[in-house]
Amino acid sequence: MKFDEYKVIYVTEGGCGTIFLGSSGLPLKRLEATLNQEANDGWQLVFQVIEQKRFWLFWSREAVILTLGRSNS
Repeated sequence: MKFDEYKVIYVTEGGCGTIFLGSSGLPLKRLEATLNQEANDGWQLVFQVIEQKRFWLFWSREAVILTLGRSNS
């Protein structure tokens, strides 16, 4: 499917949970609310990727990068 517009959203896990617990996981409720709001505005999920990168010195933190698209027609 061809889209006329694209939007990228970056959702990351919390920093406090990463520091104190070693890992806190992605905020699924926030991710779900964001996707539902964008769907109400006509956006569709096109692609997603989960990345893991260094957080400060000793920890790593996950994030999800969402690519949304919508057609103007």
